[in-house]
Amino acid sequence: MFYLLNKLGLLALYAATAASFFVALPLPAEVVHWMRLIVGGLLVAHALEVVVFHRKVALYQGPMMVSVFLTVLFGFLHWLPLSKAQR
Repeated sequence: MFYLLNKLGLLALYAATAASFFVALPLPAEVVHWMRLIVGGLLVAHALEVVVFHRKVALYQGPMMVSVFLTVLFGFLHWLPLSKAQR
């Protein structure tokens, strides 16, 4: 349940950030700016996780590109349950 709720939270953050490029959000401009920076930083950090934790990302039963995509979106929320299930 922990992983699911956090994944849903990340998806909501990504959706709000993407929407901020097309519509005016009811938030101060400074908050939107920081939200965009945080999401950009998260995506970069998650992309680095693909490289650092490649073996754990490869534990996914489906195609590798799907696992890479999910890791870039969710980071350890994707690969950590795979690693724990392997033990």
